[in-house]
Amino acid sequence: MNYQETVQYLYSLGNEVLTAKLGLERINTLLEALGNPHRACRWVHVAGTNGKGSTCAMIEAGLRAAGIRTGLYTSPHLIEPIERIQISGQAVSREQFARAFDRVHETAGRMLAAGQLDMHPTYFETVTAMAFVLFADAKLDTVVLEVGLGGRLDATNVVTPELCVITPIDYDHQIFLGNTIEQIAAEKAGILKPDVPAVFAEQRPEAEAVLRGHAQGPYTLSRDWAIADLEIDARGSKFCLRGEQVREQVQCPLAGEHQVENARVAAIALARLGVSPAGIAFTQWPGRLERVSERPEIIIDGAHNPAGTRALAAYIRRFYSGRRVWLIYGALRDKAVSEMTSILFPLANRIILTAPANTRAMPPEEIAAHGALVTHSVAEAIAALSAVPPEDAVFIAGSLYLAGEVRALLVKQNS
Repeated sequence: MNYQETVQYLYSLGNEVLTAKLGLERINTLLEALGNPHRACRWVHVAGTNGKGSTCAMIEAGLRAAGIRTGLYTSPHLIEPIERIQISGQAVSREQFARAFDRVHETAGRMLAAGQLDMHPTYFETVTAMAFVLFADAKLDTVVLEVGLGGRLDATNVVTPELCVITPIDYDHQIFLGNTIEQIAAEKAGILKPDVPAVFAEQRPEAEAVLRGHAQGPYTLSRDWAIADLEIDARGSKFCLRGEQVREQVQCPLAGEHQVENARVAAIALARLGVSPAGIAFTQWPGRLERVSERPEIIIDGAHNPAGTRALAAYIRRFYSGRRVWLIYGALRDKAVSEMTSILFPLANRIILTAPANTRAMPPEEIAAHGALVTHSVAEAIAALSAVPPEDAVFIAGSLYLAGEVRALLVKQNS
């Protein structure tokens, strides 16, 4: 298949969250038939609720800056699926993606015909297997691997990693992971392996207790590495990190106070891998407090759960309290929309409601916001920004799907 046919087939497998089939038997069986590509590289496995993508990006940037040939696997994508699989800091080509799909899809087809699989691998299982194939073919040294959903039964949890990392744990995907922090933390802790070291970000006490209880190897708590001389502004932060007779300067180019903890975790992970954190300064992570215009300032953030929304609200209060703020907001109906809007909407002077092009999108007219402008497409919402004075600030948030659509439009307009 060509690239477009590949993407269409992947989408035909169903939404990767709603059609998730958690469990490792199918992916293990498929990977064995593919020659076990998941055993070809060194892995850094990263789970968590918030910040895991940013932390993955920072760890990968640090490794690559040290001259290590890297891979990066993250989800979801913002604009197109090739973004999920990166080699040496670049998304794989459409041709590479399509070839990897053909190999995985044809193998799955033969196994289905032979009764060796119960069903075609899901969207996420298929792309995960494709990533393993591409990373093995590229003969990479170290790959940073982000968990898709949970950890214990996630398709990425077939690797034996060099290091495990768990970022802050909060409420999200309760239908799959449980309704308490303890249950969710137990699912995330499922990536921990015997004798494999781990790094744990600052956690709620009940989540930390679960992680400690599930640890099967040595672990580091991020708070044991002290942050000193912290300087933070609207564009990023820098600080000195001290721990275990180590003193490191860390410069984080990702905006938001919450990224300080992500950068600390990434720096500790790099130290555990014997690498300087200097390369964190080169991190790029689109769609997360990403500034895509200066006058007016337009900032895209994928905040899609309460914890991410609280981080965005803290950023607005800290750096934009004296500015008039516009907000474009759209969310998925299976998210905690009323909780998120109660956090964010009081900070906006003007609200524009919209919906990402996704079957799970909440109709904008169902989002409660007095005096808001209701639009029915992302393009219509963006067009409404023509009325924004250049001194005002615009934030676009509520869903990574929304962030991707907006970014595709605005980056194209500004390029």
